[in-house]
Amino acid sequence: MRRTILTGGLVFTGGELVNTEVLVVDERIAAIGDGLSREGCDDLNLEGNMLSPGFIDVHTHGGDGVDINAADYQQPAKLSRFFASQGVTGFLASILTDTEEATERAVDAVCEFMDRPLPGAKCLGIHLEGPFLCQKYKGAMPPELLREGDASLFRRYQRKAQGRVRYMTVAPEVPGVLDMLDELRGECVMAIGHSDADYETACEAIRRGVCSCTHTFNVMSLFHQHRPAVMGAVLESDVYCEAICDGRHLHPGTVRMLLKCKGWDKVVAITDSMQAAGLPDGDYMLGINPVTVTDGDAKISGTDIRAGSTLTLAQAVKKIAAFTGEGPEKVLPLLTANPAKLIGEFHRRGDIAVGKDADLVVLSPELDVLATCSAGKLVYAADKE
Repeated sequence: MRRTILTGGLVFTGGELVNTEVLVVDERIAAIGDGLSREGCDDLNLEGNMLSPGFIDVHTHGGDGVDINAADYQQPAKLSRFFASQGVTGFLASILTDTEEATERAVDAVCEFMDRPLPGAKCLGIHLEGPFLCQKYKGAMPPELLREGDASLFRRYQRKAQGRVRYMTVAPEVPGVLDMLDELRGECVMAIGHSDADYETACEAIRRGVCSCTHTFNVMSLFHQHRPAVMGAVLESDVYCEAICDGRHLHPGTVRMLLKCKGWDKVVAITDSMQAAGLPDGDYMLGINPVTVTDGDAKISGTDIRAGSTLTLAQAVKKIAAFTGEGPEKVLPLLTANPAKLIGEFHRRGDIAVGKDADLVVLSPELDVLATCSAGKLVYAADKE
């Protein structure tokens, strides 16, 4: 039995920063409080830094040279190590719209990694971004592979994934999608995105179970005073809103407005990262799309169409703090509790609480990632790089 006491810093628990101690036994948090027994324990002094729940990215297509659509078993393992260096302890592997054969191959690779994980961030499941999306707001989706709603296709992918598809992005105005939402209700968390839906159709999708908005404001019908569209529906309702807070996809003022409209408990910071995250400018791939990264901005080669981002959550936490002027108590839930609640993982992660997995990240006062623990094991330390 491995026992570790973490002391000497502020702990973000229950939405507050508290000067307290944390006892980790094997993979779980066993106790929180002052004066915990040190018998048989290793001491880890935080040296005045902050202990946060590990970050959770529910929307990422890759990083450090890995493209999830093209990944084999070893590549998600590489991605897992990279994410750990960015403070991430859990992520959904996002599969871009692709052929059925390529999608199933990506599903197989992700599932193999989940069955045989290596040290690093834990893959919590799969996010299917499509193929039930609209042509007008296809973004980086291959238009010839977009299709009408089809619950049977989703279920084929879900069987292939052994139930590990946790999240799916759909456009409710696409024929068959609303009926598909009815049929699949409770089988997967549904998000609205890549959509030209009018306000009424978006509201109907929410009524039928959609509970999130994919990369809010990006590649979707926007608000007009006479046509509120997707944006009006998601801002008015209780759905979660993903946000790519890199300063490119959303202006800082837009981030502040989103938080003002939705509340800090309904915004989920994501990266939507592709394989160039963590790497220099150059030529890369996102699914079947060639992508050129210039000054950190990823676009489909030869076009002005953005193709994901090069953002990491380690960068996002600092950008959100800078955009809003708020401290860790307000900012951290966007990367921890909120995504955990969205995908039904809050019973295990997203907060530092007794009984939860010891998925932890040590942050400096400037919000730099200093160390990351996954299930109680150190998987990244900045001073060992």
